[in-house]
Amino acid sequence: MRSFEKDSSCWFTCNKAFEKMNVLRGLFTKSWSSDIQLDGKTAIVTGANSGIGKETAKDLAKRGARVILACRDMEKAEQAASDISRDVENAIVVVRKLDLADTKSICDFAELIYNTEKSLHLLINNAGVAICPYSTTADGFETQFGVNHLGHFFLTFLLMDLLKHSAPSRVINVSSLVHPMGKIHFEDLNSEKSYHPVKAYVQSKLANILFTRELASRVEEMGVSVYAVDPGLVKTEIIRHLKKPLQFFVKTFGFLIKTSAEGAYTTLYCAVTPDLPTGTYYSNCAMAPCSRAANDDNTASRLWAVSCHLLGIRWK
Repeated sequence: MRSFEKDSSCWFTCNKAFEKMNVLRGLFTKSWSSDIQLDGKTAIVTGANSGIGKETAKDLAKRGARVILACRDMEKAEQAASDISRDVENAIVVVRKLDLADTKSICDFAELIYNTEKSLHLLINNAGVAICPYSTTADGFETQFGVNHLGHFFLTFLLMDLLKHSAPSRVINVSSLVHPMGKIHFEDLNSEKSYHPVKAYVQSKLANILFTRELASRVEEMGVSVYAVDPGLVKTEIIRHLKKPLQFFVKTFGFLIKTSAEGAYTTLYCAVTPDLPTGTYYSNCAMAPCSRAANDDNTASRLWAVSCHLLGIRWK
C-alpha cells in the first residue's frame, strides 16, 4: 500500500510538473493555421534547405504556390526540394543557387529570376548566420551584417521591379526577439575595430527591422507590403556556434523551444493574412512592440543611405 502511495505521489508530482511546462511553453508558442490558398502565386524563400526556411517553403507549397528555394548549398537544397515533393502532393518547387555572402551570386540569382519567372508575390528573406567566429563576405563585409542585412537588402533591391510588377506583393524579413539588445554601430559596422559575435548578430537583427520600416515607407503606394517577424526561440542549427553551457541549456529546456514548423508560423501568418498594416513587426502571429531603436526613423533612414553606399547602388 505504501509503495502504491509513493508511486501515486510521484505520478501526481510529475503530472503537475508537465502541466507547468506546457503553460510555460504556451507563452513561447502560439498555435496557428489558415486555409488560405496561394494558387498561381510565386514565392522565394532564402535559406530554405533546412529549419524554418524549409518548413516555410513546405507550407507555401501545400497552399499551391510555386516556391523557389534560394540556397547556397545546392546539395542540401535539392534534398529539401525532394523532401517537400515527397510530402506535398503536386508541389511546385524549384531550386536556385544564392550565396548572400557574395554580391555577384546575388546578381546572378536575380538575373536568373527575371529570365525564368513572370511574377514574384512573396520574397521571404529568411536565411541568416548567427553568433559565428569573425569572418568576412566575398565583398569584405563582416559576415553577420553582410549576410543578414546587406545580402537581403541587395537582393530585395534587385527584385523590387518584379515585386512591383506582381503587386499586391509582400516582403518578409526574419528578425529576432533579441533585436532590443542591438545597436547600429555606424562607426564600426563591419566590426573592424572590435568584434563580438553576439554584438554583431543583434546589430544585424535590429537592421532587419529598420530596413523593413524604411522600405515600407518607400514602396507602400506601389502595392508592396513589408513585414518583420520574430520566429521565437527555435531549435535549429544556430546552436552549433553557441558556447557549451548555452548548448546545454537549449538541449535541457527544449520543451520551451519551438520546432522549426512552429518557428515558421509567424512568417506564414504575414505571408497569407489579409490587410496587415505594412512596416510592422510580428511575433507569435500577432503585431508586437519592438525596441525604441527599431522605431527610430532617423536611424532607419541613415542605415538605408549607408547600406546603399556600401553596396554601390542608388535606391531612392
